[in-house]
Amino acid sequence: MTPLASMAKLLIMFGIFMVVIGALMLLAGKIPGLGKLPGDIYVQKGNFTFYFPVVTSIILSILLTLVLSFVFRR
Repeated sequence: MTPLASMAKLLIMFGIFMVVIGALMLLAGKIPGLGKLPGDIYVQKGNFTFYFPVVTSIILSILLTLVLSFVFRR
């Protein structure tokens, strides 16, 4: 395989990955309660708004770890 062909395959896989991530981001906004869990930090003062989803990030990390451990199990 030539270096150009391997680079083309890499770019195609990256493009597919980006499409999947984009679709997941669109669908994540439609899941009720996601991003509004107790423990998520939300500060609003005047024109300034700061939001950091701490608990949501932890739960998504645990779910992703479980799913990937089942997918890549030998």
